[in-house]
Amino acid sequence: MSRSGGRRAIALAGALTLAAAGTAVAAPVAATAAAAVTATCTKTSDWGTGFEGKCTITNGTDTALSGWRLEFDLPSGTSIGSTWDAAKSVSGGHYTFTDAGWNATVDPGGTASFGFTGTGSGWISGCTINGGACDGSGQPGGDTQAPSAPSNLRATGKTSTSVTLAWNAATDNVGVTAYDVYRGDTKADTVTGTTATVSGLSPSTSYTFTVRARDAAGNTSPASNAVSVTTDASGGDDPGTSGGKVIGYFAQWGVYQRGYHVKNIDTSGSAAKLTHINYAFGNVQNGQCTVGDSYADYDRYYSAAESVDGEADSWDAGALRGSFNQLRKLKKKYPHLKVLWSFGGWTWSSGFGQAAANPAAFADSCYKLVEDPRWADVFDGIDIDWEYPNACGQTCDTSGPDAFRNLMAALRQRFGSDNLVTAAITADASSGGKIDAADYAGAAQYVDWFLPMTYDFFGAWDAAGPTAPHSPLTSYAGIPREGFNSDAAIQKLKSKGVPASKLLLGIGFYGRGWTGVTQSAPGGSATGPAPGTYEQGIEDYKVLKNSCPATGTVGGTAYAHCGNQWWSYDTPATIGGKMTYAKNQGLAGSFFWELSGDTSNGELITAIRNGLG
Repeated sequence: MSRSGGRRAIALAGALTLAAAGTAVAAPVAATAAAAVTATCTKTSDWGTGFEGKCTITNGTDTALSGWRLEFDLPSGTSIGSTWDAAKSVSGGHYTFTDAGWNATVDPGGTASFGFTGTGSGWISGCTINGGACDGSGQPGGDTQAPSAPSNLRATGKTSTSVTLAWNAATDNVGVTAYDVYRGDTKADTVTGTTATVSGLSPSTSYTFTVRARDAAGNTSPASNAVSVTTDASGGDDPGTSGGKVIGYFAQWGVYQRGYHVKNIDTSGSAAKLTHINYAFGNVQNGQCTVGDSYADYDRYYSAAESVDGEADSWDAGALRGSFNQLRKLKKKYPHLKVLWSFGGWTWSSGFGQAAANPAAFADSCYKLVEDPRWADVFDGIDIDWEYPNACGQTCDTSGPDAFRNLMAALRQRFGSDNLVTAAITADASSGGKIDAADYAGAAQYVDWFLPMTYDFFGAWDAAGPTAPHSPLTSYAGIPREGFNSDAAIQKLKSKGVPASKLLLGIGFYGRGWTGVTQSAPGGSATGPAPGTYEQGIEDYKVLKNSCPATGTVGGTAYAHCGNQWWSYDTPATIGGKMTYAKNQGLAGSFFWELSGDTSNGELITAIRNGLG
């Protein structure tokens, strides 16, 4: 989420679409046959050593297509990495792509597409769609065998407005591509894994669910066993209420220079407005979760005056102290609060590559640390902040596009359904950018929610400017980079199949600024980062609201020009607008980095809570 002192630039996406951008190189399978399902693949960009491609499936029949499976081979030295809008599997040089669930149904005459990036100079051969040649010859491929029924359908969690389900996988002679979840006779969701959360339900209401499996040829299994679930009664303290999550990061290093402690969450009035706290950060070393700062975490002595409950820490051997003990006391005072231990962050993400090489071992180490008997009652789950899978942050990761999904799958399996598993993820929605680099849609089935870091899009790491708001909600005329705004990230994630109900909107409780600026409006030149209390170019909202008050808004957020400095940050008013957006998009709520940037009476968190209702 952040290094000590603040966030950093989202590194520029790789220059993959350069001279050859826009070049279309047709696959040798582009002929169309009447009354058949066909597929055409093209290179949309080609720079010699790599390419970006797109495949389009066309339903030329008079019957709706209920799932698709496209396969082809690549020559030695050519491979496909990042894939979007489809699930990918690889065996040697043979690639198989199946629908992402949300794009499984293709109406007569309709199309579905997916994209990918690759390395090497070769191209595809032996293309088939649903078992028949991609040019329509030899259709339909002859698969008429339906999958077996999913078994052991069960409810693994519920709130007043949602039910989480799990089931045992079905089998098929070719392969299951998706599962359709039914609420009564109504299809409520389509997923590729064996879990689903059905949202938008009414409190204190009984619902009956079944699941059916589908294969690429559209064959549908019998229904699973039925399970009936009654949702919880509604209540303002239900942290799982759809659209009402307010999640704040607590930075462990805040107990030093900043003098911000767990007690401040209480005295500011923030604890009553929060649903979850993410404690940042644990480290990732040697393929394992490790303690980040033992002194701040569980050893610092808190006097009675510093403590949440007015009682001093014990010096007895084995007694828990530090922020962990204060969080325990805070949860006792506010029973609705949930706390997750977050691992990684900007500085400590370099260890995820080794962790991804053995996800099960990593997950086991994390579970044993989070569930350590000394503080097991403090934490309700784990949050992963990998900056960034298969892309560059402070260091560059080359684990591959499937690594993040595999890591989250292992964590879910180890932590089970009784613990929360979440992840802070990139918000880089540029073409070929960080969202495209990893399988976030595939990982979504294993997480309770994602926290897209919709801030730090722009900042004084570009010392000369142009000035631009670090957390624009929407694009605007003159924005320096396509795809660098919150709405673009949310829409791209949704288009890939991540449910809106598993996404939160990120807010920064700080500003980013330049100095040497003469132009008030965005887009001006600068000479470098503005001075900050802890780090150049960054400052807390509680300081900026007085030192450099907002003078305008752009892209749904505020900016300020004072003297020769130019800052951008969110105010209670712009947060109100962002919360309206979050509700209109059906998001799970909002989260923010981080608690110490707010005023002593919690102006910004109050705006989030009031905005979400």
